[in-house]
Amino acid sequence: MWYEIFVRAWYDSDGDGIGDLGGVTSKLDYLKSLGVDGIWLMPIHSSPSYHGYDVTDYRAINPQYGTLADFHRLVDAAHARGIRVILDLVVNHTSDQHPWFLAARDPADPHHAWYTWAGPRAALQATSATGGPAWHALGKQHYLGTFTGAMPDLDFDTPAVREAIDDVGRYWLAQGADGFRLDAAQHVYYDFASQKNDPAVLRENLAWWSSFHRAMKQADPDVYLIGEVTREEPRELAPWFGPLDAVFDFPLASQLVASARNERAGALGALLRHIAVSIPAGRDAPFLSNHDQERVMSQLEGNAQHMRMAAAMLLTLPGEPFIYYGEELGMRGRKPDPDLREPMRWHRDPGGAGQSRWKRFTAGDGADVSVDAQQDDANSLLAWYRTLIGWRRELPVLRKGSLSVPVVPSPSLATWELAGAGDDVLVVHNLSHRPQTLKLAGTLAHFSRVRLASVADARIDAGTLRLPAYASVVLQ
Repeated sequence: MWYEIFVRAWYDSDGDGIGDLGGVTSKLDYLKSLGVDGIWLMPIHSSPSYHGYDVTDYRAINPQYGTLADFHRLVDAAHARGIRVILDLVVNHTSDQHPWFLAARDPADPHHAWYTWAGPRAALQATSATGGPAWHALGKQHYLGTFTGAMPDLDFDTPAVREAIDDVGRYWLAQGADGFRLDAAQHVYYDFASQKNDPAVLRENLAWWSSFHRAMKQADPDVYLIGEVTREEPRELAPWFGPLDAVFDFPLASQLVASARNERAGALGALLRHIAVSIPAGRDAPFLSNHDQERVMSQLEGNAQHMRMAAAMLLTLPGEPFIYYGEELGMRGRKPDPDLREPMRWHRDPGGAGQSRWKRFTAGDGADVSVDAQQDDANSLLAWYRTLIGWRRELPVLRKGSLSVPVVPSPSLATWELAGAGDDVLVVHNLSHRPQTLKLAGTLAHFSRVRLASVADARIDAGTLRLPAYASVVLQ
């Protein structure tokens, strides 16, 4: 179970109002109590921006977050608790203030070849893969910046670039990192909107990440690499398994939220069947939202029952799920991006000790959306997350099982079977506000016992499963 942390927003250990690495270390016991065994730190490298996705020094830590010694203390403390630490690695582009790019402005400098420059026949009005302008003027030159002009793209056809990025990866593994979340993984070669479904571009991307993966495995055989590949179909994610250990499942994230919101499984069953044949068992990376998307509770218009059902579906699917910080409290957040990354709510009083003050709160959450308010409340959303993560620990098949999806008559039931790890279970969620029944006949007849249930009155009666509103069960 992974947990995404924006360090700036997490916890302030030195009183300057900015979350820092020391703050992450001080809250590891909270994460352990939640059941987390891995954390993803959003960019911690030197950068001119608040978010860090434009790096100026890949080997330096943002001084607002601390020092390399602070990082070592964090890694040691996390490992002592059985928690892995992966870093956001942003290599598709650098900052336009990176020394490499500053040197590259001179066509005679060797670093000029580290970036992509427009030739005489380049279509300077081309649209980038992210929808903005692809080319950006610099005097009489134009350079490629798939995201913005402040983020010039590195040229991975230049051997020195590949060597430099391999060296960066090896460096952080040597410092104790357990792997990397690879930002914009598909955009290393996917630069223009016109290339979206170009198989040659896909091959180039996969070849680079295969090379990087081999280099990292040589440095650390247990390294974990997960890529951000924003695609709409599971079959489009399938080629990335091999070059990477996992890929974020964007199609599933959208569908889980939609199914919870609509109180109907909808297209979920068909999507899960595609996932079952496209993604290796136990290697999917499901999630509900991240730092680029409106928070789940906002997508669900503040409906607490829908939030619980979205969490229940997420945490009973196989693979390595990711939680975005504060999701377990029901934190809200809508665009623009800074409002999706507001300070973690530790205290009922938003001015409490250690609270990050990097920006003011805009979501309108009350005192009940805080760790202090929910920590000891058995009926809180935080307690529900702990329960679900506990289910995953209790039944390894929920993490590693092979997925199959039976056809069930009720559109309000989200149902799947997981087999393997010496077990076979049927997961059933009643997404609706009305009781539902499921006849356990045919291929489902061998499921005769409620192993785990979210409510006491979920039961099997004369071969029929009876589920109260918004109830979840695991049957054996």
